[in-house]
Order: sequence, then structure tokens, then C-alpha cells
Amino acid sequence: MNRRTRSLLPTPLLSLLLLVVWLLLVNTVSVGHLLLGGFLAVLIPWLTYPFWDMQPGVKKPWKLLRFFFRLIGDIVVANMQVAWIIINPWRRTRPHFVEYPLMLEERFTITLLASTITLTPGTVSANLRMDGKTLLIHALDVRDEQTLIRTIRERYEQPLKEIFEC
Repeated sequence: MNRRTRSLLPTPLLSLLLLVVWLLLVNTVSVGHLLLGGFLAVLIPWLTYPFWDMQPGVKKPWKLLRFFFRLIGDIVVANMQVAWIIINPWRRTRPHFVEYPLMLEERFTITLLASTITLTPGTVSANLRMDGKTLLIHALDVRDEQTLIRTIRERYEQPLKEIFEC
């Protein structure tokens, strides 16, 4: 296993974020709170860093930005579709569990895919099989299981594979 070197600030952005959150929580910028917040902002990441998994680097940042905007658009559209289902009670939904075969191999990208699916209203990632090859997804309205699988693969999984795994 590849071990990372442990510096004083293993994650400087996280340390800065922790300091800002601390100052927002105490609602003051006094010297004492700056020192205490700075101490905590350095200590917490330094102590917890050995327990973190290695994160893959972003291979294609512009594709990540495009993926982000696609996801935001899909969330908006899916919200409207779910709202339409709710305000039309006479319309029969077809809830269904789908076994989704994964092409991704890294745990980080599988987690991102599962989170992406759950963020989109009407779908929830329910379970990752122990072998890490299949994701169980519950969808609110499924007309065709293969179409849902193809859509997830083309819109989310393939871009994530290109962005993080190549």
C-alpha cells in the first residue's frame, strides 16, 4: 500500500475551511479564537489524515466541470418530473429495483456514482454488492430497465471513469 507523507498541513484547504467554520461558529474574530481555531484547523486534519483513503487525481478537470453542470441540470429536470408525479395521483408509477453492473473499479468513483444517483430525485442507490461489481438502485418510475442502465452509464458512469480513472 502506498503511504503518503505526513506534513504539518496535509490538507491546507481543509485546514482553512475548518478555521473559517470555527470563526463563523463563535461569531467573532478575536486573537484567542484565531489561535484556538488555527490550532484545531491544523490538529484535526493532522490526526485524522492517516485514516483517509487515497483520493484519485482529477485527470480531466474541464470534463469534471461539464459533469457538474450536467448533474445540476439533471437534478432540476428530475425534480420537475417527481413533482409532476406527485401532483398527478391518478398516474401509475412503476417503482423498481435495478441491478446496475459497474464498470468503475475505484471505491472513490463508485461512491461518487452512488451519490450522484441518489442526488437525482426519483432514484436512490440502495446497496453496493460485496464484490463491488453491482449497485442496487431503486427508481421511482421505470419504464425500461435497460434504458435506465444505459442512461446512468452514458450520463454519469462513463464521464466519472474518464475524469478519475482513465
